[in-house]
Amino acid sequence: MTDSFNIRDARAGDAAPVAAIYNHYIARTIVTFELEAVAAGDMCDRIAAVQDDGLPWLVAADAAGAVLGYAYAARWRPRAAYRRSVESSIYLAPQAVGRGIGRCLYPRLIERLRACGLHVVIGGAALPNPASVALHEALGFAKVAHLREVGHKFGRWIDVGYWQLRLE
Repeated sequence: MTDSFNIRDARAGDAAPVAAIYNHYIARTIVTFELEAVAAGDMCDRIAAVQDDGLPWLVAADAAGAVLGYAYAARWRPRAAYRRSVESSIYLAPQAVGRGIGRCLYPRLIERLRACGLHVVIGGAALPNPASVALHEALGFAKVAHLREVGHKFGRWIDVGYWQLRLE
């Protein structure tokens, strides 16, 4: 069931709650390979860098304005021939998981990427991650790669899978 929420472009004032959401995943999960918490100021810089590159960084916020999750895309690789390919990321606050927010937020990101004239969006997931796999596949992404033991976190090796969606 989907609760009432609004999807909008991220603002500088969203950096602290976005960092708090992300830091939860850094500290407690394998879904990101970052190991150190990200400060709100650094997250503000990350949001600005994505938006300054002409790409969307979206947040889902409840009626009171509390950030429930976010999704964005960044360039896949820096070489010029990759300029129409991006990698997407989506994170939800722990209390927002299972409420249908990701299934609304991610398609909105994809719409915005199409409007930017991009060709391919790539979603990566540390494995196992059945929720991320299900979300990507429900949105039409196809699995294109499985990299074995490329990350090491919490004393164990972690695989990464990649899913791809053509936008045009």
